[in-house]
Amino acid sequence: MAGGRPTVYSDEILKKARGYLTSFKEMGDVVPSIAGLACVLNVTRETCRAWGIDPDKAEFSGILDELAQKQERELLNNGLAGNFNAPITKMMLTKHGYSDKIENDLKSSDGSMTPQIIERVIVKANDADG
Repeated sequence: MAGGRPTVYSDEILKKARGYLTSFKEMGDVVPSIAGLACVLNVTRETCRAWGIDPDKAEFSGILDELAQKQERELLNNGLAGNFNAPITKMMLTKHGYSDKIENDLKSSDGSMTPQIIERVIVKANDADG
């Protein structure tokens, strides 16, 4: 027999969770979140995450997936419209796979300048100093 507290997971919890997805703004949240859902369900975020990966609680996993989609959509739409703080929106979107990175390509458009050529030029310049 497994130890620990008995679960409060029930049809009532699922009903409240679905209600949160449709009414998170009326419940005081700007975007849906696991923290907001946990508060509404009166459980911890860790409990929500555990239910989300439990194969016997597939319906709750679906609710968490929907929550993530709604959160991403709210962040994108309100971030692009300028309604949300840009740095916070950017940070939150990293959890949805978005990133801000710069890639440097050291090749010229005709392919004549490669990283090896640049390296040789730098080495020759250093040799001349020395």
